[in-house]
Amino acid sequence: MRLGIGLYRDMLNKDHCIFAQQSGCTDVVAHLANYYVGNILPTTNAEENYGVCELNDPIWEKESIIKIKEEMAEYGLNLYAIENFAPSDWYDVLLDGEKRDEQMKNLKQIIRNVGEAGIPVFGYNFSIAGVWGHTRRNAARGGAESACFDDETAGADCPIPLGEVWNMTYDTNAPKGFLKPVTHEELWDRYTRFIRELLPVAEEYGVQLALHPDDPPMPTMRGHARLVYQPRFYEKVREISDSPSNCFELCLGSIQEMTEGNTYDMLRYALESNAAAYIHFRNVKGKVPHYKEVFVDEGDINMLEVARILKEYDYQGVLIPDHTPLLNCKDAWYAGMAFALGYMRAVKQMIWGREN
Repeated sequence: MRLGIGLYRDMLNKDHCIFAQQSGCTDVVAHLANYYVGNILPTTNAEENYGVCELNDPIWEKESIIKIKEEMAEYGLNLYAIENFAPSDWYDVLLDGEKRDEQMKNLKQIIRNVGEAGIPVFGYNFSIAGVWGHTRRNAARGGAESACFDDETAGADCPIPLGEVWNMTYDTNAPKGFLKPVTHEELWDRYTRFIRELLPVAEEYGVQLALHPDDPPMPTMRGHARLVYQPRFYEKVREISDSPSNCFELCLGSIQEMTEGNTYDMLRYALESNAAAYIHFRNVKGKVPHYKEVFVDEGDINMLEVARILKEYDYQGVLIPDHTPLLNCKDAWYAGMAFALGYMRAVKQMIWGREN
């Protein structure tokens, strides 16, 4: 098992790399899409989203990805995965629109670029509504600020404007109106076509495609069906293809928030299927429709048991904290992340043994 950190686009810099190195990280999961710029996990509502996504962004070119990897390597960090396509690059794949085939061609080239750059994993979330409805409250231990979800205040039925997917605007000139709601059958049909087309390219270029569960794991959000809102739907994903490139991005917090199954059984299933590409090692209290994100050591998941299961299966992938509660101090993000990484490093040494 390796310890990593997730960095958003504006965090791919010297200061964050040194912090990761000092915290004992060996790997980075990078978000190249331009959401969360300067503001991690903002609340969303009917008036505000994550902003306008960039069109024809050169950051997805092979040379740009290689440059980022080389910059990480200067600090002893390995660029292990990229997480999420930019909404502007696949909105019609999600919406089954007229540009779908053109966008699929581009997605295939992105996966080729990632593979040729030597990056083994590409995470993604096949969702139209995306991450939606969280609020920020002082809900973690000692009143630390964290993300929370309560269905009655989340605006789950707020329709999605035309020109928007995944909480980002891809068309600033879109006419007034809202997207037609998508059923579960329609969404699974779109997903099946998407993954069957992309897997051969991923296999050829040695890239694992890692599917993130829905966050929050509600059956529908904003009138649109969700794909993996219960653990059993990961089995459905593997039924489409048992390719070694058809993998999971296991967010322990999102799985714990689900109303069926349990986190430990889901983890064992993923490990037995060799489908656990990487893991978001975070904790929560509660399940949908009410939960709150908390410190890694105070939630409903026994993280030591998770580590023991990973050891049992000799897991060689990467764990990242994903996001954490914010401590009450000047550099709240750094402090929260340092707490999580310190805990994870201690657990690793206790379960796997002290490193030489």
